[in-house]
Amino acid sequence: MLVIGIAGGTGSGKTTVVRKIIENLPAGEVAVISQDSYYKDNAHLPLAERQKINFDHPSSIEFELLVDHIKKLKAGQTVNEPIYSYLTCVRSNETREISPKLVVIIEGILVLFPPALRELMGLKVFVDCDSDVRLSRVIQRDIIERGRDVQSVLDRYAQTVRPSHIQFIEPTKQFADIIVPQGGNNLVAINILTNFIQQNLK
Repeated sequence: MLVIGIAGGTGSGKTTVVRKIIENLPAGEVAVISQDSYYKDNAHLPLAERQKINFDHPSSIEFELLVDHIKKLKAGQTVNEPIYSYLTCVRSNETREISPKLVVIIEGILVLFPPALRELMGLKVFVDCDSDVRLSRVIQRDIIERGRDVQSVLDRYAQTVRPSHIQFIEPTKQFADIIVPQGGNNLVAINILTNFIQQNLK
């Protein structure tokens, strides 16, 4: 099993890169796991407190469970990925069943942060993007998908997103085997990654 980690800042284009790779591969051959599914369940906190959580900090993610799930997949076992809601900041009672595949992609801002997770990866990728482009994408996404207003997005960006990016996310670029500038617009890099995966599927 080839495990690929795809990291990068919020709004860098990670999800687009993964989607374009998957579109060029045979259906059902690759499993994709999102780091976002492994945010800690905060059901014990009032909603107002949940919304103050710094979701760009490593402590907000249950990496132990994610590592355990990757190890089980590599051992040929099926796992149940949590389903997390950004609107309520809690996990659903339902889960998503993921069965072992020849290739597993783990995608998320901090997937290259924990050494225990990096050790399970055969290929580590960092999607790079200018901060102003990332900010514009974050504003658009948070307003449309997460019901926030522009001011609250800007406040959150200044207070948690940018500082956490500088402290925790950007430094993980040093662990990457491949750096993809311009995110989902970099078709050359996407084609290289797709071809690499196709060779492993063969």
